[in-house]
Amino acid sequence: MSFGRVVAEARKKLGLSQKELATKIFKEDGEPISPQYLNDIEHDRRSPSSDHIIEQFSKVLGIKPEVLYYWAGKFPKDIKENPADEAKVVRAYTAFRKAIKGK
Repeated sequence: MSFGRVVAEARKKLGLSQKELATKIFKEDGEPISPQYLNDIEHDRRSPSSDHIIEQFSKVLGIKPEVLYYWAGKFPKDIKENPADEAKVVRAYTAFRKAIKGK
């Protein structure tokens, strides 16, 4: 699985074309993304350029933002803005691995 594949599958489940979805995802400047940019994302040629874009996909596609951040390989803004010490980072990753692996 990848961010692009998650987006593509959710888009198809909603019955949206790439062009239709692209008109619903807005960049920070208020302009919608292009259908080509969405196509590049869905085919893993590009990654979402910002947290704002990830949040837009989350709202439009009805996918929890945490899931999209995971597949995009990014941390949400609230985590990036609150740096943690090394011990907290290790504990968090350990807990995350256990949760993902089901152990």
